[in-house]
Amino acid sequence: MARREFAEYLALKWPNPIELRRALVITTIFLVVESVVVGATRDAPVDSDFRAVGADGLFIYLISACIAAPLMEEFLFRGFMFRGWSQSFLGPTGAIVLTSIVWAILHTQYDWLGRFCLFVSGIFLGYFRWRSNSTLLAVMAHSAMNMFALFIWLLL
Repeated sequence: MARREFAEYLALKWPNPIELRRALVITTIFLVVESVVVGATRDAPVDSDFRAVGADGLFIYLISACIAAPLMEEFLFRGFMFRGWSQSFLGPTGAIVLTSIVWAILHTQYDWLGRFCLFVSGIFLGYFRWRSNSTLLAVMAHSAMNMFALFIWLLL
């Protein structure tokens, strides 16, 4: 497969600034609501992985969770899987739901509430990918979500 075909298949194109701004506003609203809801239902709203990292692992966590994971996961789920499934009988809506379910279930480090939150965030990421035809927009929003989680961890 040629480089251009690969990039087109995965929708590796820059989102326009309006789409990016809209996605970041929606992501911020979702994260605030999620934090309030999860914070009201748990004693410790932050995952134990964050606490285990400590100061020494902060840089590694930043690179892995805020850059590498969003790139790899979005290329796989909102790039490759979404593209294939959206062209099947599932259509874009079914592909968004199915990729969100698979993505949430594969995050085994979280309990069911955490996975539900991931499922909902996957719906948003899939919507961003579909409406903008840009997997890179989903990468940016995913990275923003993980940076928000890191910021919350630093505050606690």
